[in-house]
Amino acid sequence: MSDSHPIQTRKLKSLISLSMKAGKVITGEDGCLKAIRGGKAHLVLLATDASANTRKKFSDKSSFYGVPCCCHFSKAEVEGMIGRPNRATVVIACGSFAASMLKLFDEMDIPR
Repeated sequence: MSDSHPIQTRKLKSLISLSMKAGKVITGEDGCLKAIRGGKAHLVLLATDASANTRKKFSDKSSFYGVPCCCHFSKAEVEGMIGRPNRATVVIACGSFAASMLKLFDEMDIPR
């Protein structure tokens, strides 16, 4: 992926990896939906190459429950950050990690 914000992207990847190590990441479609519905989700990350159905489902759920949803990384990049294969959706379940990530997304002008 061509990136015009390499420093912010590197910081985001680092924060996501750190969140995973801290046990504050929920992955997989079912787990993510449960976290959104249960109020545990502070940020939803969708892979840029997620299916149209997945993008719509998570965009709608995030909007309904008032959870920010950002789409910036491919499945391969998400897989590399969290160490789990075939993940198109990730929920950040920690407010401070999510706030830091959202600040970086805002600096990069990534829509939510």
